[in-house]
Amino acid sequence: MTSRRSLLTLVPLLALAAFAGPALSQTPELANPAALRGPAPATYKARFETSKGVFVVQVTRAWAPNGADRFYHLVKNGFYNDARFFRVISGFMVQFGLHGNPGIGAKWREANIPDDPVTQSNTRGMITFATAGPNTRTSQVFINYADNTRLDASGFAPFGKVVSGMSVVDALNSEYGEGAPGGRGPSQGRIQSEGNSYLTRDFPRLDYIKKATIEP
Repeated sequence: MTSRRSLLTLVPLLALAAFAGPALSQTPELANPAALRGPAPATYKARFETSKGVFVVQVTRAWAPNGADRFYHLVKNGFYNDARFFRVISGFMVQFGLHGNPGIGAKWREANIPDDPVTQSNTRGMITFATAGPNTRTSQVFINYADNTRLDASGFAPFGKVVSGMSVVDALNSEYGEGAPGGRGPSQGRIQSEGNSYLTRDFPRLDYIKKATIEP
């Protein structure tokens, strides 16, 4: 299980390529992570329109307040729009949350939030932040495909659950599997440095999020 647990960690940041495109100016709210904070509603739903269909996550802030707050602001401000499901491992989990624009991704790479106590288990359909160790959660999350309660003891704290469209989550393309260097899938370092240009060129069949929004 050690190898699978490591699938949920974040990799060190490679040197970022220079970014001079218009996307940062078009998304000024994402350029300052420190400004996107504050408590989320006690419960809320996040709707994900994807290349395979729609799924909805219901978040319960009491489960993991820091994670729930961060996820709320990321969704509300469009961080996950056009993001790829870059790690899809059948029977285990699907991971996403690296921004397609390296300039924006760089702003969030060190925007860590404190850990939450684990109050819920990583069972099927639960959504949880990935981590690289204590107090290192930023923007990457994963949805459990199976009963992964063995992850609880390592500090992975679920903050919500897929309440509709789990069949869509199940259908996300898993052909690339584990990421490089351990597998044939995308390298997190290259996603961070090259963004969606790398993914669309080398992994064109990855499913992706068209738009993520907070439901009224």
